Amino acid sequence: MLSACNGGQKKKATDQTDNPLMTASTLEFQAPDFSKIKIEHFMPAFEEGMKQQNEEIEAIIKNSEAPSFANTIEALEKTGQLLTRTSAVFFGLTGADGTDERREVEEKISAKLSAHSDGIFMNDKLFQRVKTVYDNEYKNLSGEEAKLLQVYYDKFVQSGALLNEQDKETLKGINTELAELSTKFGNMLTDATKAASIYVDNKDRLKGMTEEEIVSAGKAAEADGKSGMYKLGITNTTQQPILTKLDDRELRKEVLEASLHRTDHGQYDTGNLITRMAELRVQKAKLLGFKNFAEWKLQDQVAKTSERVDEFISGLVKNYTPRIAEDAAMLEAYARKTAGADFQLEAWDWDYYAEKLRTEKFGIDEKTISEYFVLDSVVKNGIFYMANKLYGLTFKERTDLPGYQTDIHVYDVFDADGSKMAIFYTDYYRRDTKSGGAWMGNWVEQSHLLNTRPVIYNVMNIEKPTEGQPALVSWDHVTTIFHEFGHALHGLFANQKYPMLSGTNVARDFVEMPSQFHEHWASYPEIFDNYAKHYSTGEAMPAELKTKFMESLTFLSSYSLGENMAAVTLDMGWHKLTAEDKKVQDVTAFEEETLKKAGLLNRQVPPRYRSSYFRHIWSNGYSAGYYAYLWSEVMDQDTYIWFTENGALTRENGDKLRKHLLSIGNTRDFNEAFKEFTGKDKPDVNSLLRGRGIIK
Repeated sequence: MLSACNGGQKKKATDQTDNPLMTASTLEFQAPDFSKIKIEHFMPAFEEGMKQQNEEIEAIIKNSEAPSFANTIEALEKTGQLLTRTSAVFFGLTGADGTDERREVEEKISAKLSAHSDGIFMNDKLFQRVKTVYDNEYKNLSGEEAKLLQVYYDKFVQSGALLNEQDKETLKGINTELAELSTKFGNMLTDATKAASIYVDNKDRLKGMTEEEIVSAGKAAEADGKSGMYKLGITNTTQQPILTKLDDRELRKEVLEASLHRTDHGQYDTGNLITRMAELRVQKAKLLGFKNFAEWKLQDQVAKTSERVDEFISGLVKNYTPRIAEDAAMLEAYARKTAGADFQLEAWDWDYYAEKLRTEKFGIDEKTISEYFVLDSVVKNGIFYMANKLYGLTFKERTDLPGYQTDIHVYDVFDADGSKMAIFYTDYYRRDTKSGGAWMGNWVEQSHLLNTRPVIYNVMNIEKPTEGQPALVSWDHVTTIFHEFGHALHGLFANQKYPMLSGTNVARDFVEMPSQFHEHWASYPEIFDNYAKHYSTGEAMPAELKTKFMESLTFLSSYSLGENMAAVTLDMGWHKLTAEDKKVQDVTAFEEETLKKAGLLNRQVPPRYRSSYFRHIWSNGYSAGYYAYLWSEVMDQDTYIWFTENGALTRENGDKLRKHLLSIGNTRDFNEAFKEFTGKDKPDVNSLLRGRGIIK
């Protein structure tokens, strides 16, 4: 009112007419204009976005015409465009560059967004319209329309639309608290991981690291105000990449202990957060009529039940158990040659001696190999080359679109016919404001209904080299680049009318299939030779070295399978708790009991994530879903086998995969699509074990 009365005065800070989020970006494909978006724009855009969507929902409810697919379901798909746009930009930025200001907004808005979603999916009048359409029209619909109607109906039911009013209010309270706790957990974990860094004051303790790495560690410490020291940062996983190099065993132990216990004490203790979230999820499942949270979460996944997940993991454990014992005995025997006859192999020793034994057995070492993996080449001559060979895509870098950081690269993506189909962003370097790990996301979702095309990004946490030095990456980083680009391709190939069904909006235990499938091409000879060039000479990796390197890839591979299965087991353990179980008081004791029961309690092979820093399941939507990586790996192995049996790297094969699996979004049954592509009735779990070298 004050602004209206003083129209001739200078606009107040609350005037949002210049807020770039309020309207679709005028940049190509509606790419976000990061040069104009400021922190003060987000809360008003969120508030207005929720307001607008509520008004749009109310208009659907008040429509005097009989409920139909067009005036109810399709109308629902068109609602909330401002909110969707704001959320995509904000949460993308918060993950990749979570400044204190952005995190403050996140903590303010998370509960409001949860309540807003509940207000839609527990709206009885809206649900009655949806149910009427479902009852009257579903049998006459087909294709995307039928699928969208089914997804909406199921989402309403799963969200509590059938509950009485009292139970709805209870569920809303649970969801609001879960949203608040999840946000708090994510921010606390980011802080804890940063605070867990080890600072070394004696350069001699860093023996095994390269001089370049030591210089970088010194600069990192100096940036933290610890001049004369060396910083060893902690990554998101339990095991730390630096442990392959450090000769100092006590320092290796110190690093791993810092990783394992980053969230156990003081202001970074997440124990109360996760036990409360687990308790709330039990309450939520019971309220919705399920015996545990896993059963509620898995109902629309490929696996369907926790029993199938348990059966799947136990089948892997049977083959894994003897192999990990053999590998541990071999590694301990090798270490005793230099460390003494009474040496006992510990978790902080595994990667160190595995790297030494690998070097001795195959005549290679990580440093020598990484000299052939220059980041820019892996991207342009690796993943882009692969995309061209398989799908006919081409990429052209552009500098006119603004990024949110100086290290962002932006590319136009052209389809095989030369038409521009998407825009792709990369953000590969680590920074303290970035969440750990690697991921893909959409700035803009593809939708024929909304006339939008994909604007996609990949984010990683690669250590930035010192100025003037090449960005050399590890093999693990190489495969992760291919993995995340696989997610990007899944999004790039989206070809759906409705945004809810578009691209990567699929079941958790299918979404990892395209990403893991594309990892295979990192080691495919033609592609490998195209990007694996020495950073100083530009020469391809010598044939003998390449042969030995390829032979080494599955050496001692049981460890990675074991740490992954242990993390899956913890995830399922938390989410199979029932209302009859006592609330977990001791997180460590719960972990040990859960892992012991599954045959995975092994001091030498800790879980890839302990419960207290398991961002996937407490903050990133993978609750009761971390198994998806292994479940999808079975499908990806079978898919790659089909490729090798049918000419491998060809456009014909790539186009078939694109048509039958990568471009279908959530419009088809994934088991049927898999069978149609591979000819197999169901995935073969032994494909995973053979692919990892666990069995012949």
